[in-house]
Amino acid sequence: MALDTIIDFHNVSVSQADNLVLSDVTFHLKKGEFVYLIGKVGSGKTSLIKTMNAQLDVKEGEAFVAGFDLKKIKRKQIPRLRRKLGIVFQDFQLLPDRNVYDNLLFVLKATGWKNKKEMDERIVDVLNRVGLVFKGYKMPHQISGGEQQRVVIARSLLNDPEVILADEPTGNLDPDTSEEILKLLKEISYSGRAVVMATHNYTLLKKFTARTLKCEKGKIVEVDHTAEIDFTSLMME
Repeated sequence: MALDTIIDFHNVSVSQADNLVLSDVTFHLKKGEFVYLIGKVGSGKTSLIKTMNAQLDVKEGEAFVAGFDLKKIKRKQIPRLRRKLGIVFQDFQLLPDRNVYDNLLFVLKATGWKNKKEMDERIVDVLNRVGLVFKGYKMPHQISGGEQQRVVIARSLLNDPEVILADEPTGNLDPDTSEEILKLLKEISYSGRAVVMATHNYTLLKKFTARTLKCEKGKIVEVDHTAEIDFTSLMME
């Protein structure tokens, strides 16, 4: 595996509850690379992301993420793996009874941070990265959907991850806000973090081209951007 490779899958079978979702999954991702993950509903995008963060076991093939062998990883090692991963959800999953600052503080405490000054500096840093440094006192319901997703991205950056896994991060957002979130994720990749973005937003895909992996008929295929993508075949059924 090359030194700059951060995710490396070779002939991996992706299964959920003994149901084979994807077979012979082979791809690699380098540090600082941005990749779209596309495909119809139920084609395996979310299952692949869950495999990358060790929610689903790897039983066949070889899979390495951020230096961890997912086939041999022990339960006690999974929290260490996940500290190297930042997860961005479609539905935000912010704690509604805490303000933005306290949502981020909760994650730092849960991942072993102790020093109050260091925690405060880290929260200010990640909020600054996503353009919300003056919104820390706001409750989630007091900010827009786009701002909530920026908080989620800030949360994903707290432990300085090597990989960002974004599962439909623009799914609940309007077109202009979706573009802002995509640009933010691309900026994050420029800082050396690999970003995997599962998406159904093919307007974004056409407007901001990047390497694209497609889940199709139980396989992963790389989309050739020199050819025209048939976007209509990818829309939700």
